[in-house]
Amino acid sequence: MDSGELLPVGRRVAYWRGRRRLSQQVFADRLGKSKSWVDKVERGVRSLDRVSTLHDIAAVLRIDAAVLLGREVQPAGVTGRGEGVERLRVALSRYDIALGRPAVRRPVLPAVELARQVAHAWTTFQHARYPQVTELLPGLLADAGRTFAGEPVAGRAPLVEAYRVTASLLVKLGDPSLAWLAVDRAMNVATGDPTLVAAAAVQLGQVLRAGGQSRVATSAMLTAAYRIAPPVVEFGLPPELSLCGTLLVQAALAAAGHGDARTAADLLDEAATLAARVDDGQDHHRTGFGPTAVDVARAAAAVELGDTAEAVTWHDTAVRRDGWRWLPAEHRAAHLIDVARAHLHADDPISAGRVLVEADRIAPAEIRHRPAGRDALAQVVRDPRAPTTLVHLAVALGVG
Repeated sequence: MDSGELLPVGRRVAYWRGRRRLSQQVFADRLGKSKSWVDKVERGVRSLDRVSTLHDIAAVLRIDAAVLLGREVQPAGVTGRGEGVERLRVALSRYDIALGRPAVRRPVLPAVELARQVAHAWTTFQHARYPQVTELLPGLLADAGRTFAGEPVAGRAPLVEAYRVTASLLVKLGDPSLAWLAVDRAMNVATGDPTLVAAAAVQLGQVLRAGGQSRVATSAMLTAAYRIAPPVVEFGLPPELSLCGTLLVQAALAAAGHGDARTAADLLDEAATLAARVDDGQDHHRTGFGPTAVDVARAAAAVELGDTAEAVTWHDTAVRRDGWRWLPAEHRAAHLIDVARAHLHADDPISAGRVLVEADRIAPAEIRHRPAGRDALAQVVRDPRAPTTLVHLAVALGVG
């Protein structure tokens, strides 16, 4: 089966049944199915759309269920993600500059080139290519530290941005404690520059929320937001309005996280006022802030508060906006996972499955590499009506 990934699942079943020297009747008996059922599966007339059935077939054939789907036996992404996080842990634990250790034998990047590489890492993250970002960041963090040591003024912003994208990635990958170290480094380097502090505070909010410190997050985000807020909103520039608005959104989501619906709504209304002055299609300071982002945040807050109907209403509003397609793929797919969670809370796995299929189309890594996405997938495929594509994905990932 050198070209095995080109074969349909039913053909794979037939292939491995032949390898095990089982007749269709014996195979059917061991599965507790009819010979006709086996024949239809092997001819592709009947689809295998339940995780449990795929596992039963794999057990009889003495192979891993993922082999039936033409995937690696190791659940996709599990090993690679763990190794990548460990490399980031090592990178964040180094203090070569402070301790005066000999520099690695590689040229120190000029600040301009470093900024270009950091921008590339951000773009890769926003396209939800998390394995690639994980590979980039350890070396980028080392380069950023050396550049900052040689050019403390010009190298400051790129170093803060390198820590910011690292923190965002680690939150995605489900390691808020390590993300805390990255964001703490960012805040320390940024100290003294109000704009850089506000930018780093966006990730601080993400980390605090991911770590279950929602009340602390609300307070910290409000402090950061009002420090960067322009004295007169009408005269504020889009970059500072974007930072202020994004921090208000983080504060609102944190408030929703501890059940304070009124504060969440008030803060989102305030953010919407700023968003109207920024408009959609912008990405100042990698925030993606605008009216559509605020609608997406309203949906996320509703999910946190357990209001499924409200979450779906705001989702429908967001996706009808022109600004929806301008949001980064990472942002859109993450939102869809939130919406899937809302449907699951309402005991509607079918709607949740449809949303996850769309999330997987936009940014596959949101389900394959993000724990929240994998958890939602596992819940959806427990329903016998789950889409076959999601069932196969769940088997390949080893969830469900």
